[in-house]
Amino acid sequence: MSNEENIKQEKTSGKDRMKLSFPETRFMKFFGGKDLLFGLLILILVGIAIFIFDQVSYVFKPFIIVFNTIAAPVIVSIILYYLFNPLVNLMERYNISRIWGVIILFLLIIAVIALAVNLLIPVISTQIKSFGNNFPHYVDKVNQFIDSITKYSLISNYYGQVQDQLDALANKLPSMISDYFNGFGSKVKNVAEALVNVGVVIATTPFVLFFMLKDGHRFKEFSTKIMPPRFRKDFHDLLDKMSEQVGSYIQGQIIVSFCIGILLFIGYSIIGLDYSLILASIAAVTSVVPYIGPTIAISPAIIIALITSPIMLLKLVIVWTAVQFIEGHFISPNIMGKTLKIHPLTIIFILLSAGNLLGVVGVILGIPAYAILKVLVSHLYLLYKRRYNKYYGDDAGEYEIQDEEVIR
Repeated sequence: MSNEENIKQEKTSGKDRMKLSFPETRFMKFFGGKDLLFGLLILILVGIAIFIFDQVSYVFKPFIIVFNTIAAPVIVSIILYYLFNPLVNLMERYNISRIWGVIILFLLIIAVIALAVNLLIPVISTQIKSFGNNFPHYVDKVNQFIDSITKYSLISNYYGQVQDQLDALANKLPSMISDYFNGFGSKVKNVAEALVNVGVVIATTPFVLFFMLKDGHRFKEFSTKIMPPRFRKDFHDLLDKMSEQVGSYIQGQIIVSFCIGILLFIGYSIIGLDYSLILASIAAVTSVVPYIGPTIAISPAIIIALITSPIMLLKLVIVWTAVQFIEGHFISPNIMGKTLKIHPLTIIFILLSAGNLLGVVGVILGIPAYAILKVLVSHLYLLYKRRYNKYYGDDAGEYEIQDEEVIR
């Protein structure tokens, strides 16, 4: 036997010994085999990199400032993009070029805003003036209501305690005002910065929205080409599914809120509730947030109805119940459908968690963000089930993969 054959035989026997010493079990193959070790190593390196970057976080401060500057107009533009993009697509089907479709859409938006200002602003201003004139009358009615309650002996004891608390608060009020005005300069600065930020968002959003509507469809093609060819199909399908989930939620929720506002305005006008347009507008805006929004929306209406008369409060309850019944059984099922398929309890937890993390922005964007995360997790779980069926399906039975789980 030649030396080369001996060397080959030794290498072969060495590999066999390695296989015997480190057998690649089916469990290891299921998790990727040797690639699992490289994956864990990458995670460790990523953790070290995050720790190092956290120690030199000041380096990224300019990037954070840039992100905070452009985040608001981009988020608002994305919401409006999903709302108006179907209209642009519809015009494109009728052989209207996309650029002209966007221009026509912007002209229609300007016309609707101008019409709304001319029709609604005078009515709203009249109702606000009426509320200001009637405010002393409302205060007197509240005082009379409190006096009538305090006649009961059971409540009078608590009323005395409340009165003592109010007197103590009145004594502390001068010092509280003094403490507040000590930082008045910084508070004025913060208010001015907030107004400037709102102005920047209002000024830049139309431009961002214009280019999103004009060229947004190219983003999918461009980002898909960047991905490695092996992952392009999955990436393309994920983008489609995310866009469908977020778009259907935004469009549906805004339409539902608009319908709630119209129905409440009609109901408030029928029962003769004061400031019906303002109260219905508040309800339409707050109803964008499910479950929590309607609770906030009815609060000012209850106050106005309670001050007016107990009969008006009863009428308000009837109108609100009827509107919620119509919305829950006819409007939402037909407009929203079952696209998100999120349990109501899950929605409440999402709103509470997102609100604690990001405040009002988190409440508004929590559910769309959850929809995106749900698509990613569902796709990863689908890949897991396929891999399980491949390695363990013959022994212990396969996962059932339904048609709707397959991302088209």
